[in-house]
Amino acid sequence: MGAIVDDAYRVEIGSQVVDLPLVPIADDTAISLLMTIDMGVGFGETAGADLAGLLEEARPDVVASAATLGIPVAIEVSRHLGLDDYLILQKTPKVHLADALSEPLSSITTDTPQRLLLDRRRVAAVAGRRVALVDDVIATGGSIAASLRLLRAAGAEVVAIGSFLVEGSAWKQALGDDAGLVRSLGAIPMFGSDGAGGWHEVWD
Repeated sequence: MGAIVDDAYRVEIGSQVVDLPLVPIADDTAISLLMTIDMGVGFGETAGADLAGLLEEARPDVVASAATLGIPVAIEVSRHLGLDDYLILQKTPKVHLADALSEPLSSITTDTPQRLLLDRRRVAAVAGRRVALVDDVIATGGSIAASLRLLRAAGAEVVAIGSFLVEGSAWKQALGDDAGLVRSLGAIPMFGSDGAGGWHEVWD
């Protein structure tokens, strides 16, 4: 468990303790924001090693994630699992993705509809293979659910889902039976207004 410290939330992420800034997303709601691309190389390497340790018993052949914040997670987890390849599901419709496999998705930190795209030339990287799907934070579960649908449409056998953090509990309902595949280094709540200019933890 963590604790509110000034305008941040102090939480254990595997073997590390970090302070995540509290960011309002509505008048009465805030989140503690983990931005992997702002955390430095050392954080990512250590967290990647910790998460790989949780996933190795699933014996994945390849690691997959979604752009953009999942990219450093996939790289470090792959490195520490001793794997050389990883797959990134794209969100930007570049010219080479014109005929890509796709799935709609929504995210708590993005206010516009998006689509996940899987380059058909990369389908062979996951088809018929054991895949560990990783991300930085699982919040609503929408992004992970879309990633699961897309990977399974490509013939992947998803054997584990790994994250640096899970947020709240809404993701469990979104993932259904697949929630049992989740392995996380830590957990954070949502935050509600305390009526006096501060925040309190909300776990449901």
